[in-house]
Amino acid sequence: MKILVTGGAGFIGSAVIRNIIQNTADSVVNVDKLTYAGNLESLIDVSGDERYAFEQVDICDRNEVERVFRQHQPDLVMHLAAESHVDRSIDGPSQFIETNIIGTYVLLEVAREYWSGLDVEKKAAFRFHHISTDEVYGDLEGTDDLFTETTSYAPSSPYSASKASSDHLVRAWHRTYGLPVLVTNCSNNYGPYHFPEKLIPHMILNALAGKALPVYGDGQQIRDWLYVEDHARALYTVVTEGQVGETYNIGGHNEKANLEVVHTICALLEELAPNKPEGVEHYRDLITFVTDRPGHDKRYAIDASKIAQELGWTPEESFESGIRKTVQWYLDNTQWWQKVLNGTYQNQRIGLEGGE
Repeated sequence: MKILVTGGAGFIGSAVIRNIIQNTADSVVNVDKLTYAGNLESLIDVSGDERYAFEQVDICDRNEVERVFRQHQPDLVMHLAAESHVDRSIDGPSQFIETNIIGTYVLLEVAREYWSGLDVEKKAAFRFHHISTDEVYGDLEGTDDLFTETTSYAPSSPYSASKASSDHLVRAWHRTYGLPVLVTNCSNNYGPYHFPEKLIPHMILNALAGKALPVYGDGQQIRDWLYVEDHARALYTVVTEGQVGETYNIGGHNEKANLEVVHTICALLEELAPNKPEGVEHYRDLITFVTDRPGHDKRYAIDASKIAQELGWTPEESFESGIRKTVQWYLDNTQWWQKVLNGTYQNQRIGLEGGE
């Protein structure tokens, strides 16, 4: 099959593409605008493969999206392109509205037009897989409650509200037009190639630099942590085996308070990077509590029993195994994250695309 992946140069999208190229016989068309979070170096292991093609396209640009569909004739669409950082959405929500809502609308309309023109066999096999977040569900009240696929939406931030909107659009295009869609809502991802503004890589790199480790509020916000390569496997399973019109929640079965995550990172760095920056006796001494962000949800937790029972997917990594792999990856790949921190990663546009 040929799979069109939007946002394929991002953290989760690049993991999806690496998984497809390395573990299946399928081809991939990577459609990415290459905003600040898009990094083609995350795909350097697969970008030379003849089954990989890259298109630098903004999903809000209908003419260009139509050209990509005409030129590449995809069998499946996996839509991951999104602005995704909550803090950025609070500071400037307009880009989240544009990309996550308008971009999804454009993609749905182009996909619907394309799908309508396919022959009977290809039309029956076509799928539009929309990748979303558990943040659309808002806050969990009780300590034992879990998000299920039927949990009501109650987004708290401009980011989660924009993703909730895009989820509703996707389901409406299925109900109204019959477009064969699938929706997945995932918990917090972590792992290799994670953009350094997110919690786990931010803590690792700040600690290695001897900088403060800023923790919001009391650090007791609880998240369910999902290793990104487990998520990539789940997404491929859903788009190839999932039931049209269904939603699948994907979680890591690893609920951890943010402060516990930071302490775990510090303990691993004590073991794996014992030569600390000057003036640092223990990495944990760098932990600093800062004013909580507005509308910060207290707890997210996913019930991932549906995807396990219906499609046979369960995560392979525990938090303990996944976070160790993640910390070790950042220690072993300083060149990748140094280019991100100094901005030079945004200069590598030529020579990384497939076929060049």
